[in-house]
Amino acid sequence: MRIAGIYSFKGGTEAVEARYVSELAEIERIIQSIPAEAHRTKISREKTMPGRVLYNPRSLNKSIKQPFLELGWQSHRVQCDYATEYYVNGYESGLVSKGAFREMDFIKNRLGVEVQFGKYAFMVYNVCAKMTIFHNLDLIDVGVEIVPVKAFSAHMSSGVSYFEQFVWDLGQRGVADIDIPVMIIGVTA
Repeated sequence: MRIAGIYSFKGGTEAVEARYVSELAEIERIIQSIPAEAHRTKISREKTMPGRVLYNPRSLNKSIKQPFLELGWQSHRVQCDYATEYYVNGYESGLVSKGAFREMDFIKNRLGVEVQFGKYAFMVYNVCAKMTIFHNLDLIDVGVEIVPVKAFSAHMSSGVSYFEQFVWDLGQRGVADIDIPVMIIGVTA
């Protein structure tokens, strides 16, 4: 794979380039080390593209994980203890939220990285919620979100979002006080 686009959300690119030079070099090497064509293994059963051979997002994610771990990046889970005091009188859920958690794909030296080859909502959630949560938990200061560009996502299952759409939406949304700096990296095969 290769980097095709970079977007700076709340000064994320500037923060990464200034404070995380070696980590950014590792991220770039990892992206460049992934042979995307080796992950073009998914046979589509969708009505709009039956039988077409597509890039497999799960396979791509798995291939990215190992190089990060080998370079000392760690995934990090935080347990979620969901509140029940907000239920109205008379409501009993009967369910206990055992085992619920939030996970950051990779963290090193307070830089958080998320890789997202999935649905659009997960990209927005990563940048606008999860990274803020991990910052508030004092685990990261800055984030990097790695997503496909449109030309790459066009060869994945329908519904996979892409860099250009994400950048437009973030630009239209604007920046909130609680947001943290995030570098958005658009990748392609």
